[in-house]
Amino acid sequence: MATKRKSKRRVCLLDELRGFAIVLMVFYHAFYLVGYTFDVEFCRALFRFFYPVQPFFAALFVFLCGISCNFSRSNVKRGLLLAGVAILLSAVMWCAVFWRMLTPDNYIWFGVLHLLAVSILLFALLRPTLKYIPPWLGLVLCAVLFVLCYHVPADMGGYFGLRGLFTLSIPTAATDHPLLYAFGLCPVTLCGDYFPLLPWVFCFFAGTFVGRWKTPKWAYRSRFPWLAVVGKQSLWVYLLHQPALYVICEVILWTAKKIG
Repeated sequence: MATKRKSKRRVCLLDELRGFAIVLMVFYHAFYLVGYTFDVEFCRALFRFFYPVQPFFAALFVFLCGISCNFSRSNVKRGLLLAGVAILLSAVMWCAVFWRMLTPDNYIWFGVLHLLAVSILLFALLRPTLKYIPPWLGLVLCAVLFVLCYHVPADMGGYFGLRGLFTLSIPTAATDHPLLYAFGLCPVTLCGDYFPLLPWVFCFFAGTFVGRWKTPKWAYRSRFPWLAVVGKQSLWVYLLHQPALYVICEVILWTAKKIG
């Protein structure tokens, strides 16, 4: 049965799984950076190899955020803080593009932080109503909607449904306004990170329903403390890992030239 908890103990399993997802993300971005910015074919091959599984560890991160909302003291405060960070990140990147420190295809219009901020605030708003939906039913509905909406974004096909069973093309009239970009309905421009509400908001809400179930005792035990540390600092790791990777690569390249 679903139960409401106010325990101050951290669920170590959530931190460790979040840390695992973040580590995978760092390696994935490192392969892209080294492969395409520093022209290393081996890393390009690794990036292409891991590209098909990227949605899975992204989904894990979004899903875990949904679960964690059930343990938060204030999802409104959490969502607004994350929204502020997301807007600041976009502003800083816009300045970097303006001053030609970044190319436009690296700009983030609506990335994972934007997605999570909006999703958390939606959950805070809808929580009084969502509590009347049984967790198992909510999980099933979210899973079905996630699958049906997976190809809604223009870069994924621009249709609702399942290929081979039934599809419903998104009307052109619904893709004309730039504000619909957040929903995945507007034609996608080149960007460094894009997580539209459709379908990813359903992955998030699936986590919120799972988080209502009673947490098993074994989930509180720490097995990989270093992953838990990374998971607790996931926001900072997300914000700083790419600049840090770039600096490290530049230092290695400079050192190699000096030695050579």
